Amino acid sequence: MRENGIRSKTVKKYKATTNSNHNLPVAENLLNRNFSADKPNQKWVSDITYISTDEGWLYLAGVMDLCGRAIVGFSMAEHMRKSLVITGSKEGLLVHSDRGGSIR
Repeated sequence: MRENGIRSKTVKKYKATTNSNHNLPVAENLLNRNFSADKPNQKWVSDITYISTDEGWLYLAGVMDLCGRAIVGFSMAEHMRKSLVITGSKEGLLVHSDRGGSIR
């Protein structure tokens, strides 16, 4: 490998981004793992993931309606501070996400 200039590609170690040790208010878990919905716009769930690219991290946020498991919104951003905008919500809609990480 050395003679041919071949090297292994090293992978960066996982870095935890969620800090649960804080005094900030945490919303009550109204969904309580009940992932079923009888009709659209009753319950939405959301989450984010990080995608490593040659230019840095890309953040992907998505929102799914639990009735039919349809994606109702998503956003890809280079910075986590960019907002996720979703339209079509109704009164009484429950939107659930995990506690998330702190944005600095």
